Amino acid sequence: MKVFRGIMAGILTVCLLAIQLPAAMSQGCDAEPQVTAQAAILIEASTGRVIWEKNADEEHYPASTTKMMTGILGLENIGPRTEVFISPQASGTEDCFLDIHAGERLTAEELITGMLMVSDNGAAVAVAEQVDGSVPAFANRMNAKAKELGMEHTHFENPNGLPNPNHHSTVRDMAKLARYAMENPKFREIVGTKNRTIKWAFPATKQLAVENTNKLLGRYKGMTGIKTGWTSAAGGCLAAAAKRNGVELIVVLMKTPTPDDRFRDAEKILDYGFSHVTMVKGISKERVSRNVWVKNGKEASTTAHLVSDIDYPLINNESPEKYTVTYDIPRVVSAPVKEGEVIGKAVIKYDGKAVGSVDVAAGKVNKGNSIGSWLVSLFEGLLVRL
Repeated sequence: MKVFRGIMAGILTVCLLAIQLPAAMSQGCDAEPQVTAQAAILIEASTGRVIWEKNADEEHYPASTTKMMTGILGLENIGPRTEVFISPQASGTEDCFLDIHAGERLTAEELITGMLMVSDNGAAVAVAEQVDGSVPAFANRMNAKAKELGMEHTHFENPNGLPNPNHHSTVRDMAKLARYAMENPKFREIVGTKNRTIKWAFPATKQLAVENTNKLLGRYKGMTGIKTGWTSAAGGCLAAAAKRNGVELIVVLMKTPTPDDRFRDAEKILDYGFSHVTMVKGISKERVSRNVWVKNGKEASTTAHLVSDIDYPLINNESPEKYTVTYDIPRVVSAPVKEGEVIGKAVIKYDGKAVGSVDVAAGKVNKGNSIGSWLVSLFEGLLVRL
C-alpha cells in the first residue's frame, strides 16, 4: 500500500510539474516584462535604439525626472565653482531636502549634485534663477533644449517637476533627454554617486551627508544612474541606466502605483534587455571624416567627425550585415564654428529603418574673411547641390 501511494505521489508530482512548466517558461527571459507602470521604454544608450516599449508616446507628469533637464542645463551654463545664491523663492519651495535657506550660498557643483541626488525642488529653482534670472525664463530654455533634442511631446513649466497641467512629457522623450544627459561626464558622475557630503560656501561650516534617491545604485548589477520622480499626481517615475558586458541600457517609466514599484519594474525591464541585446563593433570614429565648407570664416572648410564610435546593438541574434549608416550633415556652415560643435548626425539604420543616431561634430573655424570662404558664399547654392 505504501509503495502504491508512493507511485501515485510520484505520478501526481510529474503531472503538476508538466502543468506548471509552461507557465514558468512563459515568465522567463523570453517573455516581455510585465510591469505596473502605465508607460515605459527601454533603449540602448549609445545609439538610442528602442529595445522595448509600452505606451511610449502617452503623455504623463514627469515629476522630478524633470531635474535631468535642469541638471544638464545647469552644468552647461554655470561654472562649477560659481557660488549660487539661495533666494527666498528657492528656499520657500516645497520639499527642500537639502535644508537650504535664503541667503546661503553653494557652488554650482555642490548645488547641482545635491539637487540630483536627493531631488531638492528648491535647489532646482536656485539653478534656474542663476542661469536665467527667473523660473519662467529658464522654462523657456528647457523647452528650447527639448525641441533641439527632438522631444516632440514635452512641455516644461518649472525646473523641478512639481505638478502643473502644462508640464508633461512621454517616456520616449525623457529617454532622449536621459541619453543626452548621460553623455556629459559630470552628470554621469553625479547620478551614479550613492553617498556624498554636500558642503556650503556660506555658511562655510555647514554640510550635509546625502544618499541618492535611486535605490538601484549598489543593488542592481551595473547600475550607473539616473533620476527618480514621485508625486501623488504623477505616481512613480524613474530613469535608470545600467551597463553590463559592454551593453548600456536606459529605461524610463512613468506612473507606477507606488514608489517601490518603479524600481521593481526597472529591474524587470533591464533584465529583459540584457538577456536580449548584444553589441558588435561597427564604425570607429577615427575612421570617419567629412569635409564641410565654411562661409564667413577665416578658413573655407572644416572636418566633421563622429563624437563616438558606433557599435551596433543586436536584438535576438540579429544580423550585423543589415546595419547601414547615412550622414545627415550640411554641406555648408557659417562661421564661427566651435570646436566639437554638433552640426549633424550619423543616422543608424537596421534593414533600412532608422533605429538610432550618433552626433557629428565639426572642428573650430573663427569668424572672419578669406578668399576661400568668400568663394564658398558665392557658390553656396552649387555646393549644396553637389
